[in-house]
Amino acid sequence: MAKKRTQTKAKRPQLTDGEVPVVGAREPCPCGSGRRYKACHGRAAAHAVTELVHRPFEGLPAEGDWVALRELVPAATVELTLKDGLPADVPSVTLATVLPMAWPALRRDDGSVLLGLQNDTSSGDISRDLADTLRRALEAQPGTPVQGRRAPADGPRLQDVLAPEGAFEPVVHDGFEFWVPDPENATPDVTASLERANAAAIPTVRLQGVDAAYWCETPEKNHLRWVMPHAEEQLLDALARLHAAGTSSLGEGTRLVGSFRAHGLTVPVWDLPTGMTAQDVEKPAAAFAERLAAVLDADTPLTADERRARGGLTNRQVTLS
Repeated sequence: MAKKRTQTKAKRPQLTDGEVPVVGAREPCPCGSGRRYKACHGRAAAHAVTELVHRPFEGLPAEGDWVALRELVPAATVELTLKDGLPADVPSVTLATVLPMAWPALRRDDGSVLLGLQNDTSSGDISRDLADTLRRALEAQPGTPVQGRRAPADGPRLQDVLAPEGAFEPVVHDGFEFWVPDPENATPDVTASLERANAAAIPTVRLQGVDAAYWCETPEKNHLRWVMPHAEEQLLDALARLHAAGTSSLGEGTRLVGSFRAHGLTVPVWDLPTGMTAQDVEKPAAAFAERLAAVLDADTPLTADERRARGGLTNRQVTLS
């Protein structure tokens, strides 16, 4: 008898990582491996989506202000400059802390774009999610809100689409009227959302003499929350030295009470007397910045008092992100 010829299957063309499209988790991986997508190239894609980027705004102009607007400031806007310029039909792109009904972005009737910063994100990289939302907003029809979605794992980040030399100058507002160019013609949903947002907004002012410092007013007392760019351990040592020396306050009746940790940066917080305005704290904040700069690079071991001061500060530290 003649021998049967061994049947061989034609090999599927192998794709490089960059050519593999996204498919369902249980579908065969398009790379041709024969495994399900979730066990092959989908594994890396899932990891990229869930991996937390601790400093998502690092490398952007005014990183501290990005963090403040994301976590601390109720109502503010910033004009953004795109690396490749604006499309012909988009007159402007504006970053906003919050948009009506928590939209991730909005293409207005005049073609301008509002990009919301204080939104839930679907991945561990806020910068990538925001860049994806911005790209879709630039392509949306005028008068259309942009909904959230999972950004592609290999998509651009804000650092890729914003001009590195572009100014970042936040304008803090008393309320959210910037949402509505024509309040009389706003829909009932938007009007109701505006009223709720204005009622909840805490009065906030950005200091002019130092970077990324924000005064706010609450019923019990006022506060200064100051996003600082220094390495956390170095900054905590410096704050401890000043605290132990009795020079960490911003004047009579003020007190350094602790700090936040937000998006990889440290945010010291001071309690201020109720009557102390943002203007009142400008000079004390500038003087504190000089005292801080003088001890930031100190390399001598902390004294016992300084170690106790540092322990007190770290015990009162809260992580926001």
